[in-house]
Amino acid sequence: MNARHFLSLMDFTPAELSGVIRRGIELKGLRKRGELHEPLKNRVLGMIFEKSSTRTRLSFEAGMIQLGGQAIFLSPRDTQLGRGEPVEDGAIVMSSMLDAVMIRTFAHATLTTFAAKSRVPVINGLSDDLHPCQLLADMQTFHEQRGSIQGKTVAWIGDGNNMCNSYIEAAIQFDFQLRVACPEGYEPAERFLAQAGDRVKLVRDPREAARGAHLVSTDVWTSMGQEEQAEQRLARFSPYQVTRELLDIAAPDVLFMHCLPAHRGEEISHDLLDDPRAVAWEQAENRLHAQKALLEYLVEPAYRAE
Repeated sequence: MNARHFLSLMDFTPAELSGVIRRGIELKGLRKRGELHEPLKNRVLGMIFEKSSTRTRLSFEAGMIQLGGQAIFLSPRDTQLGRGEPVEDGAIVMSSMLDAVMIRTFAHATLTTFAAKSRVPVINGLSDDLHPCQLLADMQTFHEQRGSIQGKTVAWIGDGNNMCNSYIEAAIQFDFQLRVACPEGYEPAERFLAQAGDRVKLVRDPREAARGAHLVSTDVWTSMGQEEQAEQRLARFSPYQVTRELLDIAAPDVLFMHCLPAHRGEEISHDLLDDPRAVAWEQAENRLHAQKALLEYLVEPAYRAE
């Protein structure tokens, strides 16, 4: 089992991550110019969705088609995994028929278990622990708008969730300082904080996190599967709303990002996505381009294998 997987930003070296982002920018240019580029012709991506998503499905499916290949969408109703087949068994069978597998799931252990038995690359489309593909898009967006993020200051404001954990890994891999502002009891996982050391500072005041930051990012306060906590979370997170006024104390050239979907009036003010400092739409589009670069990097091209 020698397949290369992408379950975490830590699975690639900093140089590899930078290369994927540069290639994403190149592929974006090819698409804008209408140039055909199909290195993955006759290659098939299996997409396993335990959690639904607009951007993840569109970006992977469209990306694979644009690279000349095809993608197969599999919901829990479409596989025996949803009926109790061991993940290991499913991995052996699916990877014998596919050229890569993207999994969007709840437990991160589902990904690691599947990858251990897969003969083809496995990509983390999101787990409860991490969302590395979103960070590729975020880093590409920052690079396009402001150049290298190395040495910059990033503020994460809100829940210490899977996106926050991936921002912590990004701070390590892309060499920036991260300030995380969250209420007590909603901190990111300790193992991620320990891994990052002094690259990450945990604070309670969102103004302290945002002051002088070159990038401010947030996410919804109530993620899929947490609906029963919604009322409690709204009360706890209300001081952590990102507003135009909060961005005013950041760096003059600050960018604001949100992985979407956004709940206006909750984690962001109603007008924030209309602010010229907000780049959420470019960020969303870059899911397509960054993931095309990732697929191109991981999946054996047809011309090389044949």
